[in-house]
Amino acid sequence: MPQSETDELKDRVLEALEDVIDPELGIDIVNLGLVYGVDIDDDNNVLVTMTLTFMGCPLSASLSYDVKRALSEIEEIKEVEVNFVWDPPWTKDRMSRYARIALGLSE
Repeated sequence: MPQSETDELKDRVLEALEDVIDPELGIDIVNLGLVYGVDIDDDNNVLVTMTLTFMGCPLSASLSYDVKRALSEIEEIKEVEVNFVWDPPWTKDRMSRYARIALGLSE
């Protein structure tokens, strides 16, 4: 797939991931800064590398399911894998301005 098509698909993946809401904070995982990376191979398999707000968070299975469900709406995608990582650890600094405002945190 040409790079421009891969970039467009990656943008659509990130847009779809904005529909995945962290149930504890009520903000999507993209604006929370939980998504560290999206890799798409030549066969349109997607690897989402992400973290959680704290190690041991019981929501990993639920969020993994929600990520796969959200990306299943994109016809071109064949398979989705979610890789949870803990380094670097998540901090509030990773949140978007939108998430900070929604949670009442100062800039």
